[in-house]
Amino acid sequence: MSPEGSSSTPRRMHRHGAQSAAAAGARRLALVLGLVVAYLVVEVVGGLLTNSLALLADAGHMGTDAAGLVLALLAIWFARRPATAEKSFGYYRIEIFAAVANAVILFGVAGFILYEAIQRFAAPPEVVGVPMLGIAAVGLLVNLIAMRLLHAGAQGSLNLRGAYLEVLGDLLGSIAVIVAGLVIVVTGWNPIDPIASVLIAGLILPRTWGLLREAVDVLLQATPKGVDLDEVRQHILRAEGVADAHDLHAWTLTSGIHVVSAHVVMRAGCDPARVLEELCACLTDDFDMEHSTIQLETFDRRRLEHGAHA
Repeated sequence: MSPEGSSSTPRRMHRHGAQSAAAAGARRLALVLGLVVAYLVVEVVGGLLTNSLALLADAGHMGTDAAGLVLALLAIWFARRPATAEKSFGYYRIEIFAAVANAVILFGVAGFILYEAIQRFAAPPEVVGVPMLGIAAVGLLVNLIAMRLLHAGAQGSLNLRGAYLEVLGDLLGSIAVIVAGLVIVVTGWNPIDPIASVLIAGLILPRTWGLLREAVDVLLQATPKGVDLDEVRQHILRAEGVADAHDLHAWTLTSGIHVVSAHVVMRAGCDPARVLEELCACLTDDFDMEHSTIQLETFDRRRLEHGAHA
């Protein structure tokens, strides 16, 4: 850079100690996880004893909830661990790797359910309907309690909202098993069991694909969902004293923690500290960016004019 050219001075503002979105509801998440895991074990044992694939399928469905709740709690726990010189962003990304591993496992569970259902369509085994119906009714109660625990936090937390929607999906799965159990008890028609299991597997696959896609997007440092970089740039340009912005990037560290970096060109005579304060307030308040890195550059009219006529 020539002496008469524009100079640049990196100025950064970081929000340390940022927590995942579900941090405020960690205790409720832990309670719901305990309920989900306990009932998952009951469903697996009950499915094996009653020979019900629908119960086993719903247990797999509950497994998606358990995985999501574990990820939310992992995000909270790792977010509290201090960063080090070797890991300057801490351990946020462990949640994302766990999400990828869980998605792969859940695809395998769904595949097994579909395969087993096809086998049972050919030769439906005898299913013990009354215990199956009772276990499914308990599951409905567990899901209603879990939804009650998560309802308040779901209004202000993306992680808790996601967990709430997962439990809602489980509630629908429990209803499917109850309907299948009633049909078996009343009519003795056993093919309803694999039919219900296919419906439940259909609930698992889209949610698992969504989990995998979001995790891969984070690993690829894709722009966070719901963030429009053009809109972010326009907000930056509207700040007092800003002439231009370039090299704008936004990505996600882990669930609920977004990062933005940009080079911002100031107009002559502006107070850098004031410009930086306004920009960081804008990015935090308007776009929920937990961590922002802004490099301020001085305005060089001659260079801009030369670039315009080049």
